[in-house]
Amino acid sequence: GWAKNTDQVPDASRITPPVYVGENKVNPVTMDIDLNAGLPLQEVSSTYHKIIQTHLKSNAIHIKLANNNVYADRDFELVWTPKLGAAPKAALFSTVKNNVKYHYLMVMPPQSKATNQVLPREVIYIIDTSGSMAGTSLQQAKAALTMAINRLKPQDRFNVIQFNSVTQKLFSQAVPANSTNIMLARSYVSRLYATGGTEMLPALTAALNTNQHSDYVRQVIFLTDGSVGNEDQLFTFIKNNLGSSRLFTVAMGSAPNSHFMKKAAQFGRGTFTYIGKIAETQEKMHSLFSKLETPVMTHFKLTFDRPDEVEVLPKRIPDLYKGEPVVVTIKAPMDLDELKLNANRQQQIWNMKMSLQGGQKNSGVDVLFARRKIAALMDSLHSGADKQSVRSQVTKIALNHHLVSKYTSMVAVDVTPSRPESSDLHRSNVPNNLPHGQVIKKSVT
Repeated sequence: GWAKNTDQVPDASRITPPVYVGENKVNPVTMDIDLNAGLPLQEVSSTYHKIIQTHLKSNAIHIKLANNNVYADRDFELVWTPKLGAAPKAALFSTVKNNVKYHYLMVMPPQSKATNQVLPREVIYIIDTSGSMAGTSLQQAKAALTMAINRLKPQDRFNVIQFNSVTQKLFSQAVPANSTNIMLARSYVSRLYATGGTEMLPALTAALNTNQHSDYVRQVIFLTDGSVGNEDQLFTFIKNNLGSSRLFTVAMGSAPNSHFMKKAAQFGRGTFTYIGKIAETQEKMHSLFSKLETPVMTHFKLTFDRPDEVEVLPKRIPDLYKGEPVVVTIKAPMDLDELKLNANRQQQIWNMKMSLQGGQKNSGVDVLFARRKIAALMDSLHSGADKQSVRSQVTKIALNHHLVSKYTSMVAVDVTPSRPESSDLHRSNVPNNLPHGQVIKKSVT
């Protein structure tokens, strides 16, 4: 690869392959999707690709790409909206493996009226201005950040932090969101440009290691493509230094490091938003800020008649925000009949009972649970869990469910001859596609 190995990213040369420039592209993609959301759907769409939909029985839909020549140069995002009413709705999928029943429970938020309650916030915006953000990614990030600054209320406090090879704060500390400070911030954002490397840790340190005012809701909003190699170090820092803050990640560009962005939001007890093109910046940032101001349901709790025999992932169920479902996976005995779900909704207790003997059958539910279990075990390493014990548990689960993990692989052997035996073997790097909309900045000496 083009990057040099460092102490923080010892495999940098292996995760920075060369890229094709111009019309040269590789890795054509085809997709066949059978979507069954468990509920009637109002709309199905793909944000960045044209698709063809065929409606099947029982609310199922078959989806494939409309174009034959589609190359892997951007993320594929499929979005579906269920038909909702005034009450929350839930869908349940179940499967049986080795005399154990696995469930996939999805709770949908109701259609809710906007609230007039406004909470004073201290908002810290972090924007990535490293070289990998050059082109469309930085344009999107600047547009999103400008919109965020314009939404601030007089009772709010804020600051802007940019980082590349170095970290720079607009103000020495969070300042009131008055007209003068907002004008300074907008001017500052308009002058940002992409250059240098991606040193993310100092920016997170500047955002989280500050005096936090107890009478403010403190939110850190992080706009980046996540182009880093030291993810584990960053996850540990977020987990250990979050305090009362909440970290909300906004992924910019057509092919961001979604793994890092999603996990950072998880450790930061926030949410993840993906903006793949400039045209959707306003809509998705508006949706994000609506979430930050108005959680629909909070303090979820699942109860069972025999709780010692049931495992629920995630263990700490997140809050339910407008436009996003809460999804949990459950491992339970075959004869367990019912679960009870309660939460706070508009300062009142909401309850629901659901039979575990119903639900649609789906053979993949056990695999979803296994993936979440592996992720939870790997996350426990950031809290000091024993590495050998985690490795042993992850390996066992991955082998039982035929999953790729950090400790297990699937190997495919192609025995088709690719060259005459008398020919020499030549080794070369195979370039990837340049992410759609990204440009390569040339150095000038």
